[in-house]
Amino acid sequence: MYKTIYIPVDNSDHSNTAVDVGVHLAKTFGSKIVGSHVYAAKMHDKRFKQMEAGLPEEYHDEKELDRQRQIHDSLITRGLQIITDSYLDYVDKKCNEANLPIERRSLEGRNWKVLSEDINTNAYDLVIMGALGVGAVKDSVIGSNTERVIRRVRNSDMLIIKNIQPMTSGKIVVAVDGSPYSFGGLMTGLQLGKALNMPVEAISAFDPYFHYAAFHSISGVLNEEAGKVFRFKEQEKLHEEIIDSGLAKIYQSHLDISREIAQAEQTDVKTTLLDGKAFEKIIQYVRKDVPALLIVGRIGVHSDEDMDVGSNTENLLRSAPCNILVSNRKYVPPIDTQAEYTIAWTEEALRRMEKIPVFARGVAKTAIHRYAIEKGHTIISNTVVDAAVGHILPKGAMDAMRALGGSLDAAGIDRDQMQADQAVTQDLMGPTLSGIMTQIVEEKPKEISASTQAYLDRMAQIYFVCDGCGYIGKGDTPVKCPVCSADGTKFKQVDKKIFEVAATAEGELETDVAYDDVPMQWTKDAKEAIRAVPAGFQRRRAKARIEKTARKLGMTTITLEYAAPMIKEAASEDYTPIFSNKGTGTAPAAEGMLTAANGNGTNGHAENTSPYTWTSDAQARLDRAPEGFMRDCTKALILKHAEKIGATVITIEVANEGIEQAKGYMADAMKTGNLKDMIADLTGKGSA
Repeated sequence: MYKTIYIPVDNSDHSNTAVDVGVHLAKTFGSKIVGSHVYAAKMHDKRFKQMEAGLPEEYHDEKELDRQRQIHDSLITRGLQIITDSYLDYVDKKCNEANLPIERRSLEGRNWKVLSEDINTNAYDLVIMGALGVGAVKDSVIGSNTERVIRRVRNSDMLIIKNIQPMTSGKIVVAVDGSPYSFGGLMTGLQLGKALNMPVEAISAFDPYFHYAAFHSISGVLNEEAGKVFRFKEQEKLHEEIIDSGLAKIYQSHLDISREIAQAEQTDVKTTLLDGKAFEKIIQYVRKDVPALLIVGRIGVHSDEDMDVGSNTENLLRSAPCNILVSNRKYVPPIDTQAEYTIAWTEEALRRMEKIPVFARGVAKTAIHRYAIEKGHTIISNTVVDAAVGHILPKGAMDAMRALGGSLDAAGIDRDQMQADQAVTQDLMGPTLSGIMTQIVEEKPKEISASTQAYLDRMAQIYFVCDGCGYIGKGDTPVKCPVCSADGTKFKQVDKKIFEVAATAEGELETDVAYDDVPMQWTKDAKEAIRAVPAGFQRRRAKARIEKTARKLGMTTITLEYAAPMIKEAASEDYTPIFSNKGTGTAPAAEGMLTAANGNGTNGHAENTSPYTWTSDAQARLDRAPEGFMRDCTKALILKHAEKIGATVITIEVANEGIEQAKGYMADAMKTGNLKDMIADLTGKGSA
């Protein structure tokens, strides 16, 4: 669970307890311990210079002042290093006794700043710090260095030691509010509970009383006319009858989901729903029966991602009487688990789902749940089902499914008994493999079918991308991401105009028809650049990835500006094909164009350094060869023939002669079995 445990030390009681807890956890999880101490030699040097003016008269002599400065620098620098080594010796001793690996880190600078940089740079799994240091006084609640580090760490869990007793018994309490950080804390708590043999409890708090206090405050400043507009009685009734009970249901659902998560981890949790101000009720709960550990998310369900620490977590860090683990781990429960407790279905919508064959019902419900969570729905009605299905399928497919449903009803087929191998299932799921292959081999019609046009119309919608996880929504602005639970403000609208402008600057367009009849246009620059990817399955895979990601964003035109990062990634893959030579690998001109697109060129067009000029007839003859390996080989063979006869202009006659001559070479190679060597010889000397 925790591979590295980072422990900053200062020889305080809380620091020494942090070492003991860290050693205990490291023995449990087989972790490596990193002990660190930060000393501020430069700060002491600066302060000494500020105090020089206050030294007695005899120290104001220049030679004496220089001598005192040298003594101070030596004592401070060497002394602080000795102190640091002594602090780390304690960690070393504890680790050696437990036979644990240790790394010592002696750092110089501002304590909180250097610690934060070290933690964020090295991404330690767990950081254990004392809540208080050597400078603590009676009224101290949390040390300034500890608080500042917590506010700046983003990837490591932070275990704050507030109780100097050994953490070897007791229970673990996890505060859950539905945020990914709180569910991440729950997952951590469950794993710690198993490893340390401690029971785990999940608590959740909601505040149904805030609106009453707010209304009372507002009523004191509104005049009679404004009070009538605000309608306090109706507002109060709305909250009492709907909103308060709705809040209770929401937070109870967080606990129900927590129990589901625990059971999936082969354990169980006790759950408690609290009503009142969240941090106050949690404080009261843990004071009544002090746990060994309280786990909270760094930020809560209402916080923006750039928030340093949520207000409830901040208050708990100061006031809780127990050790606190601040979770920077995120976990989003499965869609269906969330939906089971947070989304309700109307009877009409449920009856409609029963019309779907049983083997496909689960997939359909998950898709509708995902849509409902994205759009912020908590009740799924027929209207929501229609919108979700329309969001997923084009109109033609919906009509086909309705027609199929009528056929099933007419045949008297029970959808609850349908199996995936029945003939009707084959009709539902699509054509057979042979049919698919036939469609691929047959030439695609020029005209666009109604279903394809419907698909293209759907792609004309507005698209949004989640900053958190990359999930793509379309249509209305999303209110919540169904994957990472980010709120709607994290979605950015895709600006297709950027790529449309780029397309006009990248030369003429070539249209390729995808497997499902959707026409995909490639600019000339993009088409040439993808030849930087080795021919064969690598280039086909790169092309498929580019087109799929573009379609997910509602784009049907591929520009070099859009495709260049993916082409560069595919071109850099370490793979050597069987025919690893110039003719069957990458095109140098394409590599040059790709380099230009990544910032090393002027306008995205590679210079044509080839000594050969192709006539339009010869180029058309070359284009008749299948794109990829075969076309590259054909081109190299023609160029070899041109080189042999001393031609620099490739005419249709030169092209045909080169191809015919190559056929003879190929036939001989097939007879002798030296096909690979022959192709390497033929294509390796041709230049583009």
